Amino acid sequence: MSFDFSGRLVVVTGAAVGYGRAIAENFATRGAKTYAVDKDAERLTVESFSSPNIATRLLDITDREAVADFVASVERDAGPVGILVNNAGGALGRTGKPVEEVDFADWDAVLDVNLNGTFAMARAVTAGMKRKGTGRIVNITSGAGFRPSMTGVQAYTTAKHALHGLTRHLAHELGPFGITVNAVAPGLQPVSPGVERQWAGYSEEKRAAIIAAIPRRSLGTPQDIANAVMFFASDMADYITGQILPVNGGAY
Repeated sequence: MSFDFSGRLVVVTGAAVGYGRAIAENFATRGAKTYAVDKDAERLTVESFSSPNIATRLLDITDREAVADFVASVERDAGPVGILVNNAGGALGRTGKPVEEVDFADWDAVLDVNLNGTFAMARAVTAGMKRKGTGRIVNITSGAGFRPSMTGVQAYTTAKHALHGLTRHLAHELGPFGITVNAVAPGLQPVSPGVERQWAGYSEEKRAAIIAAIPRRSLGTPQDIANAVMFFASDMADYITGQILPVNGGAY
């Protein structure tokens, strides 16, 4: 299946590595003007992407004023954002602790980037999408949005559950304006520094057991996630909204 996004304006957050980079590359190679957004100045460089259709912007999505300024600048330069992919998130290097030992600052930080930052981005692009009468918002969530996280981080599980609720609410609210809102929930993939460390910390036996429990008998790839995003962002998904799609090889 081939998708053409020529003439579309796309913003992808958390685009320096992993899913975000793959998603940005996929949109750009399919003709979209793509803004790859991240706060990681070291990894987010134009040279790290293969397509000339990608513009990079440093942005901390937890800075609400900066988010609003960024979207306003994109609209001045190129028009309303047509597709927003909220990929930025993660456990931020936090590890599982008993609830009574969790530091409030760690709790707030994880919720801030995963939930509040996603809301800030969606809020910023919505007015432009309404003016245009169309739009796509795709949130990257997690299997932790359905069940406790393998990270053991309470805030991460909570944020991903909340993102599923936000996805469904915004789909209900924005549907009358021609805007669809869906989510892709990846299974375990060691594609970001934090998850790579988590995976590396498992014994060979535990890794084998995790893979054996996946019906496809393998971990997924960032391209698998990008494929799902391409579908939700395409015209073929015009009547699909408020859905959360697990992309996990059949794992439960």
